[in-house]
Amino acid sequence: MIRSLAVILVPVLLLTFLLTRNLSDAPVTVVEWQPVLTVARAEAPYPVLAPTNLPPEWRATRVNWVKAGAPFLNGDPAVRNTWQLGFLAPDDIYIDLKQGDLRPAEFIKDETRSGLPDGESTVDGTVWKRLISEDERTRSLVSSTPSVTTIVVGDTSYQALESYTATLEAS
Repeated sequence: MIRSLAVILVPVLLLTFLLTRNLSDAPVTVVEWQPVLTVARAEAPYPVLAPTNLPPEWRATRVNWVKAGAPFLNGDPAVRNTWQLGFLAPDDIYIDLKQGDLRPAEFIKDETRSGLPDGESTVDGTVWKRLISEDERTRSLVSSTPSVTTIVVGDTSYQALESYTATLEAS
């Protein structure tokens, strides 16, 4: 009887451990984004934005620069010059900065999860369109000029996006 109990108890304990352990303790891969920023600023046909003076608790987890026509996702040629810089905020909310220069309507639709108009924000004198996803989870701030479309997006409040956007500078 004790052997039978052990045969049953060991797998149950193992499954309990595997299914209840805290996966949020997984390490975050922090990327070195400044070298990619230097290349993007040298090659981009538009002013490339990046945050300044972020507290050290903000961790860069994604950075990409790709020129139009260069291999990008799945090896397909990129349809625009694209700059991307993603950070995890201290509360582990991911905020993404994306800039692109061609096909702005498609770019905005893709990056905002088909965001719907939700008013405007003014950050340092610049008016940004607010977009919210249909499920109201993802919010975006979008600024477009003839040369570049800039999108700041995250599953957070507009206030948090505005605070991050206020740190962005072209050089």
